[in-house]
Amino acid sequence: MSSDRIKSIDILRALTMLLMIFVNDLWTLSNIPEWLGHKGAHDDGMGLADVVFPAFLFIVGLSIPHAIRARFKKGDSKGLVFRHILERSLALMIMGVFMVNLENIDREKLMISKYVWQILMTLSFFLIWNIYPGKVFGKIPPLAMKLTGWLILVFLAVIYVGPGDGDYHWMRLHWWGILGLIGWGYLLGALVYLGVGNRPLWIAVVVLLLILMNVNEFATPFNRSISLVVSASNYASVMCGVLVTSLMIRFREKELMKYLVPVLLGISLLLMLFGFLTRPSWGISKILATPSWTAICAGISTGFFALLYLLTDKAGITKWANVIAPAGYSTLTCYLVPYYVYALGALTGLHLPDVLTTGMVGILKTLIFSILIIQLTGLLGKIHIRLRI
Repeated sequence: MSSDRIKSIDILRALTMLLMIFVNDLWTLSNIPEWLGHKGAHDDGMGLADVVFPAFLFIVGLSIPHAIRARFKKGDSKGLVFRHILERSLALMIMGVFMVNLENIDREKLMISKYVWQILMTLSFFLIWNIYPGKVFGKIPPLAMKLTGWLILVFLAVIYVGPGDGDYHWMRLHWWGILGLIGWGYLLGALVYLGVGNRPLWIAVVVLLLILMNVNEFATPFNRSISLVVSASNYASVMCGVLVTSLMIRFREKELMKYLVPVLLGISLLLMLFGFLTRPSWGISKILATPSWTAICAGISTGFFALLYLLTDKAGITKWANVIAPAGYSTLTCYLVPYYVYALGALTGLHLPDVLTTGMVGILKTLIFSILIIQLTGLLGKIHIRLRI
């Protein structure tokens, strides 16, 4: 672990992962408060679920400077770091595309059960991107495990059938999926930091340009369409995280850490002011990725991180986060474990009684489920099942 890494980053990542599992399980519940879920595309507002994904993008950005600096400390050249960035981004995009196609599968025409397809897909991800401490069972080399995973992915792609009438419909790029969007955001954020280094002013300029590009998607101040594959909102959320960590590193180098929290809270206030002042123009919408939504979520993430930094790194109050710690260091594993659970539940016909999926009792069930998933992730780590890309 890099020496300049701080506890609040892992804890914030763990909290966000907890919330992501929680909101992803809300589909199993009924009669719950509307504010917990997603708002519609044209609803001016946001629920708890609408804040989670941009918060995760922000955390991806927070981690980028530490990860790149750690690689340089190990002796990696810029070329090696660049290759790692491309490989990591591609891995996230591949997983994202497969997951999106899972959502659009034609279960009637598929030669195997959709849930078997889902289990095999997730298994392949584990086989390919698991961290192997040595030979599996003392005999099987990691390369053989990875090749097996790729063969499973190819098989799943070959037998895939998507929706539509008549002819065979293969996998399509409907959208990039959660992991794919993270991959694109990480790619730009990491390349920018690799290129400019730890220069907060330059990174701030990139953040402003991305916010302007997000505005351009709605108000076209540039009088032309400028696209970076996905919405500039996605990249802006990541770059806000990069900016925050870059400032932390610079303040520490200059022995100005006493100014860090006030500066971060100031940035948070500016972002939220921009978001609420521009709300009448575009509204707050996650689905449309409006600039108001982007700025408000980035402001919330920045402000919450500043307060968490005070609580954990400055005051040393961290024991409360131990129960969710595995989600902070095995995040991808934690994200994928529910795909097994839901598929196995469907295949076995497991059905919880209505009393456990309704109202406040249902919410408590989903919270317990989220914590259990994190604990299971921790147990998997102890037997060397932990993904890293």
